[in-house]
Amino acid sequence: MATQMIIRIEASLKDKVSRLAQSEGKNLSELVRELLEKYTKERDMGAYIDSLWDKIGMDLSKNNISESEIENVIKQTRLSNAG
Repeated sequence: MATQMIIRIEASLKDKVSRLAQSEGKNLSELVRELLEKYTKERDMGAYIDSLWDKIGMDLSKNNISESEIENVIKQTRLSNAG
Protein backbone atom coordinates (compact mmCIF):
# COMPACT_ATOMS: atom_id res chain seq x y z
CA MET A 1 0.00 0.00 0.00
CA ALA A 2 1.34 3.42 -0.93
CA THR A 3 2.05 5.98 1.73
CA GLN A 4 2.49 9.72 1.61
CA MET A 5 5.72 11.62 1.96
CA ILE A 6 5.80 15.33 2.59
CA ILE A 7 8.81 17.30 1.37
CA ARG A 8 9.54 20.99 1.23
CA ILE A 9 11.00 22.51 -1.92
CA GLU A 10 11.09 25.96 -3.46
CA ALA A 11 7.99 26.82 -5.45
CA SER A 12 10.07 27.51 -8.55
CA LEU A 13 11.61 24.01 -8.43
CA LYS A 14 8.19 22.44 -7.96
CA ASP A 15 6.88 24.35 -10.98
CA LYS A 16 9.82 23.27 -13.15
CA VAL A 17 9.50 19.63 -12.13
CA SER A 18 5.73 19.70 -12.62
CA ARG A 19 6.17 21.07 -16.15
CA LEU A 20 8.77 18.41 -16.96
CA ALA A 21 6.51 15.67 -15.61
CA GLN A 22 3.59 16.99 -17.63
CA SER A 23 5.71 17.10 -20.80
CA GLU A 24 6.41 13.39 -20.25
CA GLY A 25 2.73 12.62 -19.71
CA LYS A 26 3.16 12.03 -15.97
CA ASN A 27 2.00 13.72 -12.84
CA LEU A 28 4.41 15.04 -10.23
CA SER A 29 3.95 12.04 -7.93
CA GLU A 30 4.77 9.58 -10.71
CA LEU A 31 7.93 11.46 -11.62
CA VAL A 32 9.12 11.72 -8.01
CA ARG A 33 8.47 7.98 -7.47
CA GLU A 34 10.51 7.15 -10.57
CA LEU A 35 13.35 9.41 -9.45
CA LEU A 36 13.40 7.90 -5.96
CA GLU A 37 13.33 4.36 -7.33
CA LYS A 38 16.22 5.14 -9.69
CA TYR A 39 18.17 6.86 -6.90
CA THR A 40 17.85 3.95 -4.49
CA LYS A 41 18.55 1.37 -7.18
CA GLU A 42 21.77 3.13 -8.20
CA ARG A 43 22.95 3.32 -4.60
CA ASP A 44 21.84 -0.09 -3.34
CA MET A 45 25.17 -1.83 -2.80
CA GLY A 46 23.51 -5.17 -2.06
CA ALA A 47 21.72 -5.20 -5.40
CA TYR A 48 24.95 -4.17 -7.14
CA ILE A 49 26.87 -7.03 -5.52
CA ASP A 50 24.11 -9.53 -6.36
CA SER A 51 24.22 -8.34 -9.96
CA LEU A 52 27.99 -8.70 -10.00
CA TRP A 53 27.79 -12.27 -8.68
CA ASP A 54 25.20 -13.08 -11.34
CA LYS A 55 27.53 -11.72 -14.03
CA ILE A 56 30.47 -13.70 -12.68
CA GLY A 57 28.35 -16.85 -12.58
CA MET A 58 27.22 -16.34 -16.18
CA ASP A 59 30.80 -15.73 -17.32
CA LEU A 60 31.97 -18.91 -15.59
CA SER A 61 29.16 -20.93 -17.16
CA LYS A 62 29.74 -19.42 -20.58
CA ASN A 63 33.42 -20.40 -20.38
CA ASN A 64 32.56 -23.91 -19.11
CA ILE A 65 34.50 -23.40 -15.88
CA SER A 66 33.57 -25.94 -13.24
CA GLU A 67 33.38 -25.36 -9.51
CA SER A 68 36.64 -27.26 -8.98
CA GLU A 69 38.44 -24.89 -11.39
CA ILE A 70 37.33 -21.63 -9.79
CA GLU A 71 40.30 -21.26 -7.41
CA ASN A 72 42.76 -21.69 -10.27
CA VAL A 73 40.88 -19.17 -12.41
CA ILE A 74 40.98 -16.65 -9.55
CA LYS A 75 44.75 -17.18 -9.10
CA GLN A 76 45.37 -16.81 -12.84
CA THR A 77 43.26 -13.65 -13.00
CA ARG A 78 45.07 -12.11 -10.02
CA LEU A 79 48.46 -12.94 -11.54
CA SER A 80 47.54 -11.45 -14.91
CA ASN A 81 46.16 -8.28 -13.28
CA ALA A 82 49.15 -7.83 -10.96
CA GLY A 83 51.71 -7.13 -13.65
